[in-house]
Amino acid sequence: MCLIGQRRGAYIKPIETTLEPKQGCWRQETSRKGIIMNVARTFNNWRKYRQTVSELGRMSSRELEDLGINRADIQSVARQSLAR
Repeated sequence: MCLIGQRRGAYIKPIETTLEPKQGCWRQETSRKGIIMNVARTFNNWRKYRQTVSELGRMSSRELEDLGINRADIQSVARQSLAR
């Protein structure tokens, strides 16, 4: 018997799906390492974003103008810096 959506771990929701050729039903597998890496990557991106916003926020308007950044654009500049 194949249960659709069967959970392998008590606290981790399955995210990957593969086909079992013998049973012909979908079995969900969890990659715990992948989930942990995703959480760590998200946290590091958030930390870098906050650090960039903080550093740019401490600059004077003159320093920001020299960089070509408007004070209202600090958050968007911080988001763009993560994409690079």
